[in-house]
Amino acid sequence: MNATELRIVFIFVDLILPLIVGYVLRKINKLTTGQCNWLIRFNIIIIFTILSILSFWVMPLRVELIMLPFFGFFCSALPLGIVYFFHLQRKFSDILERGSYVITAIPANIGTMGGLCAFILYGEVGFAYAQIVGVFQNLVMLFICFPMGYYFKFRSIHQNEPFAMGALNWSSVFINWNQLSGVGMVLGIMLYVMDVPRPEIFGTVFQALVHIGAWFALVPIGYMIDFSGLKKYYWSTFELAPIKMIITPAICYLIASLVTRDPILLGSIIILMATPCAINALITVRLYGLNINLSMAPFITTVGLYILVLFPIFYLLVINGILPFK
Repeated sequence: MNATELRIVFIFVDLILPLIVGYVLRKINKLTTGQCNWLIRFNIIIIFTILSILSFWVMPLRVELIMLPFFGFFCSALPLGIVYFFHLQRKFSDILERGSYVITAIPANIGTMGGLCAFILYGEVGFAYAQIVGVFQNLVMLFICFPMGYYFKFRSIHQNEPFAMGALNWSSVFINWNQLSGVGMVLGIMLYVMDVPRPEIFGTVFQALVHIGAWFALVPIGYMIDFSGLKKYYWSTFELAPIKMIITPAICYLIASLVTRDPILLGSIIILMATPCAINALITVRLYGLNINLSMAPFITTVGLYILVLFPIFYLLVINGILPFK
């Protein structure tokens, strides 16, 4: 099997099949919510940390990479601005629906789905780019999504009272195990700077963990899919798809092309900036008791479009030389 055929297999085995398995396991009652939460946490805390160490251990540090944190914030700020100023006030009158919609528009699924897709096309370098952007997406969740979730929940209960931001548990926001992958990134950079050689066997370990991590991330997503409660919100939230998956990557590419000519970096930015709505949005919405069905609807729509339409298009562009290929 050549490299092209192997990448086609990855699209099905690592992106589509785990979603199907998670959905089926829910239907036959062979997986619980607690087990799904364990898979998500193990993936974020353990697997992502190891992958961060291994990928940054061998990634040359370049000035151009300084721009990646900018895109980690910009790919969230742009959809938020569009949704908030042009759609939010007239679209949803219910405060819980409004909160769910705006929070779902913010984060992108860069660390999990973006990392896997970048790895399929560009190898460890693409995955490392995804982790850099993903670290700052985590900051978006902590500094923007969580406070917004608290705000909208507070407003739904206390409509006429002053907003009390101090009631938010800030220590749990800033210090938790989800930040461990960021520590892994720093450790990997230190090993690279100190010129410590990475054993060859770790390359094989890295590739295996990428595929394992994809399953740990996507099986719970498949489990969370419940079509019965989503019909009301599919069309009212569908506009998030072109905002996040067409407008955002197009603008990000134009900005990035002014800074770098590295084709792999530009190709990775396109793939990462077009990623769908993130599971972090669902976690935030569930945590603060907002409307989970409204948040789930665009999540499923954008994940489906990315896996079945957008990423295959990227793949065809790559193998035909329009986007760079490794």
